[in-house]
Amino acid sequence: MLTQLSRLSVEADGRYAKTEELQFLKGYYQSLDDRLRTYEKVRAAAEEIVTTTEAEMRNLDPTIFMGASGDYSERWRKDIVNQIRYAAAAMLFNEHEYLKQGFLIWFKTIVNSYKFERTCKLTFKVMPEVVKKILSPEEATLFCQVLGIHQIVLC
Repeated sequence: MLTQLSRLSVEADGRYAKTEELQFLKGYYQSLDDRLRTYEKVRAAAEEIVTTTEAEMRNLDPTIFMGASGDYSERWRKDIVNQIRYAAAAMLFNEHEYLKQGFLIWFKTIVNSYKFERTCKLTFKVMPEVVKKILSPEEATLFCQVLGIHQIVLC
């Protein structure tokens, strides 16, 4: 949304925007209530999403958070809290591309440098299922679209 508004302000500089150039605004505002509700629900449930995801990951693979330097679950928790926060903001503002080109590309270097690929894959396999248990089907659909971008870019 913000990127599209910025682009529109440059492209329509000195003239009125055309009807077709304004279409994205109509779509965004039609879904704004759903986005706001989902954002607020994710914000309230973030800790539960993280805790449940971690527990389910440990059930599937008890060694998932073990690396050469020991248990890195605390690092994972901090990182996943940030990822949920960025995903919620991207969903709220409909800024999927900005999320992908900014935060996720940067975070991909961290995943690769610390060799967290296995943990990343399991995180984004388990987390959408956890989200579907916590959010309504409509909210989960909105939020899981963004988590899908995380999975594609990071894993």
